Amino acid sequence: MGHTQAKFWKCALQVNPASYISYRGQEQQLSETDYNQQMLEVCLQENIKVLGIANHGNIDGVDAIRDLMNKNDILVFPGFEIASSEKIHFVCLFSEEATSQKLERYLGYLDLLDPEEGVRPSRLSAEQLIAKVNEIGGFIYAAHCTSENGLLKKRLKHIWILLGLKAAQIPGSVEDLKTVEDGFYRKVIRNKEVAYKRELPIAIINAKDIETPETLKDLRASCLIKMTEPSFESFKLAFQDTESRVRLNSDVEEKYYSQIKSLKVTGGYLDGLDIKFSEHLNAVIGGRGTGKSTLLECIRYVLELEPIGINSQKQHKDIIKENLGKSKARVELTIRSSTMNGKKFTIARRYGESCSVKDENDDISSFTPADLMPEIELYGQNEIYEIAQNSVSQRKLLARFLEARPTDNEGKIKETLKLLSENRLKLESALKYIASTEDELSRLPKLEEQVNQFKSLGLEDKLKVIPFLETEKRLLKRISEEEIDSLEQAFLAIQDVLPDTVFLSDKTLDNLPHSDVLKNIRTELDKLKVDTEDIVIQWKKAFNVSKTTINSSINELNNGIKEEEEKLEKTYKELPSSEGKSGREIGLEYQDLLKEVERIKQKQALATTQKAVVDELELKRKKLLTELSEYQVARSSQFERSLKKLNKKLKGKLKLTVKPEADRTPIVEFLMKCNLDSVGEKRLDWIKYQDDFSTVKLAELIRLGTEALVGCGWEITHTVANALVKLSQSHILQLEEVGLPDVISIELNVAHEGEENFRILDKLSTGQQCTAILHLLLLQNVDPLIMDQPEDNLDNAFIADRIVAELRMAKISRQFIFATHNANIPVFGDAEWIGVFDSFEGQVSMPNESQGAIDVPKVRDKAASILEGGKTAFNQRKVKYGY
Repeated sequence: MGHTQAKFWKCALQVNPASYISYRGQEQQLSETDYNQQMLEVCLQENIKVLGIANHGNIDGVDAIRDLMNKNDILVFPGFEIASSEKIHFVCLFSEEATSQKLERYLGYLDLLDPEEGVRPSRLSAEQLIAKVNEIGGFIYAAHCTSENGLLKKRLKHIWILLGLKAAQIPGSVEDLKTVEDGFYRKVIRNKEVAYKRELPIAIINAKDIETPETLKDLRASCLIKMTEPSFESFKLAFQDTESRVRLNSDVEEKYYSQIKSLKVTGGYLDGLDIKFSEHLNAVIGGRGTGKSTLLECIRYVLELEPIGINSQKQHKDIIKENLGKSKARVELTIRSSTMNGKKFTIARRYGESCSVKDENDDISSFTPADLMPEIELYGQNEIYEIAQNSVSQRKLLARFLEARPTDNEGKIKETLKLLSENRLKLESALKYIASTEDELSRLPKLEEQVNQFKSLGLEDKLKVIPFLETEKRLLKRISEEEIDSLEQAFLAIQDVLPDTVFLSDKTLDNLPHSDVLKNIRTELDKLKVDTEDIVIQWKKAFNVSKTTINSSINELNNGIKEEEEKLEKTYKELPSSEGKSGREIGLEYQDLLKEVERIKQKQALATTQKAVVDELELKRKKLLTELSEYQVARSSQFERSLKKLNKKLKGKLKLTVKPEADRTPIVEFLMKCNLDSVGEKRLDWIKYQDDFSTVKLAELIRLGTEALVGCGWEITHTVANALVKLSQSHILQLEEVGLPDVISIELNVAHEGEENFRILDKLSTGQQCTAILHLLLLQNVDPLIMDQPEDNLDNAFIADRIVAELRMAKISRQFIFATHNANIPVFGDAEWIGVFDSFEGQVSMPNESQGAIDVPKVRDKAASILEGGKTAFNQRKVKYGY
């Protein structure tokens, strides 16, 4: 079998032979051979793979067309166009294997009379004609149903609703009929007209009469039918599920999304496995232990995706070690990346090594799998349940549905929190300095009293120069160590940042469209560099002159201070002894005391400055906290608007609401780390239930004291309040910065039909919780969703009633790969690719004949026997879809 996945094939279903033009009273200018050859060339150009021959009332030319087309891999369904006794036109098609003789017998069986207007009328009514064509294994559709001799044109509703009539031809798109006959045709075709309502919607096709080969280029001449391998049986089966398998060319919208195109395994348990996935819905099936989970874990391994939860991580490592590790097996994926504008890449990984990525040219790429498929989702058997239990995972899942602006708010919040953290550190530093200075300032009165004691000895006049000398020393130190050095370093820094125009070389600029402008800029930058260097040279000269002069003055000052200190030394010796201390000891003690007083007085001035800094920092902090609140409100508000749009998509299934800053876990965890006296986590439960709670408000109350905390209405006990007011200033500031995430309330409609009945996530059963999460997972995403046996944690009724319906819609614009042992997903979801695993003597296989959609008999039979509920599902499908 050449094809292993169902896809849409272009089919022209009302093709006429060269002789047909004579029915229109025109003469054919081409020979039959040339006509057929031109028709083949157009088919190849337009990628038309199936032709339905529908000459009016005869089978002339069928064999010649069939022989030529079959040699070029184009399938031909022979047939004819006939009219019922009511003169309603139908096209009848038959198996590609039907011989001309058999077709002649069919014509006779359908009771044709003499030709009339180019179409043989039958004695049979439309109802009888439809029944007989189905009875002999053919396919019949209502030709040009909105035109003359068309079924709807004649308003034959009792024929329209017949189950045996599977398709009707219209001239263009359904929307083209919106204004025709007040929209009557459109309403009937969409199954909205009560009198014409069918049990199953009819398939709508375009099959324009082909009178010349060129007509095949008209998009209205063909339609799209989904089959694995084109055949008449698969063709007929497609019309049993028209929603999934029949399309007009005008219905096709270009969808851009990522895909895993193929997978190959070399070595290990899956050795030799070679799969080409469908771009839509894929289902891996097989008995228990045949390798379904292993296949998905191999994909996870190559893409370097981390499982959710410790158990899932351990299971992943065990599966990979067991099935790849023993033989150092290698897994290779070929992917199409939407992020990289549809480019193809090959990602491969051997056990024990990192993955490698190659581009379309087989060159090594620096991209990682996360760069190529940033939004890919892969969930093992219990990971959906993990998400259902974790609000953080739920927020992360919902984040991809947000518009760009919430991301901006998130960035602003992060930046503001960073600024608050920097502000806190500065505040702590300033307050620490003030605290240490205040300790020293408290010593000043005592020191000054000691100075007065020395003055009473008559030392003030003799040693009055001491404080002046200390001031000069301090000023001298600043001049030599700060002012001169800082200025010199500043000009040295200028030399380090002068323009270097090497990056604007001729080689770089020559091929650029505005190279002349860039060269002008280069010239100016070079000039600026030269001018700056000249200025720096001139400044250095002036600086060196000034520095020499200043150094001379410094030396002079040092000499002056030294002379004064030598005089002091003599004065000390002349001082009288007192209380066992020599005059010199008394003088030095007095000098040290004055130095200390001078030093502390300097700090007093700095402390005043620091208090001003604290005031400024506190004012800045209040502003930052206000801005933080504004950004948080904007984030929640935008989140809420996004969820409103999301709720429209989930109408009748899920209801999502935002509870701003309702996740109080971070603040409880923070306070527990503060080791509050006699306060355990249980005593902080009040935090979870206060609607008006905020960390900033809590910090304000702590600063106000115990009574403010107890009386605020938050049910805070005296024990907790007393513990909170003991928090350090640093902890109180940090408390203001604790972010409280928004909580997304998820409610599931548990009613299968009738009045909606929404229940919140934590009040649902495990299966219903996982169903709610899966509704979110199935929403729009350009990267694939891969799941391992989701049915294990899902409500089975929801799978059949809702999940499958969503899959059928979502798979048009997203790839899904499911490993499953439940029949509902591949059967009712109409998977385009089903791969059946077989296991024998420690090795698994999946040959081509075990791959395909359910229109492949072997795949269908295996699915019916392997899958849980398989036969029941196929029986239910037969009731619903006819097969």
